[in-house]
Amino acid sequence: MSARYDLSGRLAIVTGGAGGLGRGIAGAFIDAGARVELWDANASALADSAAALGPHATTRTVDITDAAAVEQAADAAFTTHGRVDILVNNAGVLGEVKPIWETSPENFQRVLQVNLFGSYLVTRAVVGRMRDQAPRPSKLTPHPLRGHVVNIASIQGKEGMARAAAYSASKAGLIALTKSVAKETAQDGIIVTAITPAAAETAMAKEISAERRADILGRIPMGRFVEVEEVARMVLWLSSDECSFSTGGIFDLSGGRATY
Repeated sequence: MSARYDLSGRLAIVTGGAGGLGRGIAGAFIDAGARVELWDANASALADSAAALGPHATTRTVDITDAAAVEQAADAAFTTHGRVDILVNNAGVLGEVKPIWETSPENFQRVLQVNLFGSYLVTRAVVGRMRDQAPRPSKLTPHPLRGHVVNIASIQGKEGMARAAAYSASKAGLIALTKSVAKETAQDGIIVTAITPAAAETAMAKEISAERRADILGRIPMGRFVEVEEVARMVLWLSSDECSFSTGGIFDLSGGRATY
């Protein structure tokens, strides 16, 4: 991907960095001149992502549902790099694809723990420290920014979807979290946004049945899944100084599926 934005000297944290979407977003950042720290609980998959991305990617094995581990990781990231300019809350799990009366309470809780509570913990730790760092001067805006946070939600968080109650609820919560944190940091020079993509061709998409895949495709007017590169390009803009007044914004990437 050719760089359209200059992120030279920036440090980005991408959670879920061992997965295809996290790797794609990290690659876009690196192409734009940033360094990236990948966070994930899967150490071996993290190593594979770092090897594929090259020397500008480092890794940190973190269970984002563990408050103490997240605090320790945030401390280490800011100490190592001096500052963190971008946070992408990308880590997520799909959970069971069943009607709610057949679901496991433990699985439902696990999905919310990773997708929503984990994003809360990471945001709490990183934004709390980001507020204390100096604003970065920019040629693009007279209002210097301290950083950007981009949350990877889902179109299912806006519309809901049958047999995906936990996933849909977790992503709806992430949308609300985005708007709340954006209001809290609006005068701190921190831009907080989210995207609501349709399904992408990642490992998560491979977890669903052919019938489920056809159902999802049938809801997308474009008739295809979003490409990882398309998600990465939108995240790249939302993480750049070009995005300086859109805090609290929720950006659709749904191939026409979104109804509001």
